[in-house]
Amino acid sequence: MRRTALAALALAAVTATGLTGCAGGDKESTGSPADRAGQSTAKEPKSSPKPEEPFAGLTGGQIAEKAFAATTAAPSLRMKGSVPDDASGGAIEVDMALDKRGECAGTMGMDGQGEAELIKTGDTVYLRYDEKFLRAQSEGEPKGEVDAAVALLAGKWMKTSATGADAEDLAGFCDLDEVLGGAEKGDADAARGAVTTIDGTPAITLTAQDGEDRFTLYVATEGEPYLLRLDSASATDPGTLSFTDYGTPVAAKKPTGEILDLDTLS
Repeated sequence: MRRTALAALALAAVTATGLTGCAGGDKESTGSPADRAGQSTAKEPKSSPKPEEPFAGLTGGQIAEKAFAATTAAPSLRMKGSVPDDASGGAIEVDMALDKRGECAGTMGMDGQGEAELIKTGDTVYLRYDEKFLRAQSEGEPKGEVDAAVALLAGKWMKTSATGADAEDLAGFCDLDEVLGGAEKGDADAARGAVTTIDGTPAITLTAQDGEDRFTLYVATEGEPYLLRLDSASATDPGTLSFTDYGTPVAAKKPTGEILDLDTLS
């Protein structure tokens, strides 16, 4: 399973120097009523103040750079959406909370074919697959072996060492620094777009292009300038990721009940 750097790729694509955007505007002032010879005249209607422009005076590239810095500095976040899988050519659906300590908890799926729960805490990875996921991932295998695996594993928690070869990619996916790191600035530009809301949070839209790849980013305009959503129209990395729950502790705890040890199963 590939480690996705989709978020970092798009963020880095719009942080290159020399990017252009729209400059900010001035805030409109309002007038006051006049008094004449002790007689009050009717108040002149006040014009509505012009909403303050978010990130006034900053280019799209400068806003994206702020978003990149804030997002990568966050101790934890929740990432939800779909990213491509190189091995299968399909898409991985992910809903995962992760932090910089390498802890994570959430779910992963493949093209709507079942779901796997994943928890990593300390040096151990815990997994629980549903039957649909197991059968989809075992397509082409002998029916008897698949049925036996389903009977043994479906709906049951398993554990494996996070340092083992089979869990290396999963463990890396749980590390926020690794997921968002490793990207470099590229030749791209970013343009300021409309102000909108993402799940109730005010945001500004940024659009960017790197070669034939196009990205749309939504950056919070209140509080920290976190990245809220990324839409990628890239031919190689299409998908959408949402980012929420910044700074919220990850609820990564060892599951209760019976746990199969994959490292000891033959």
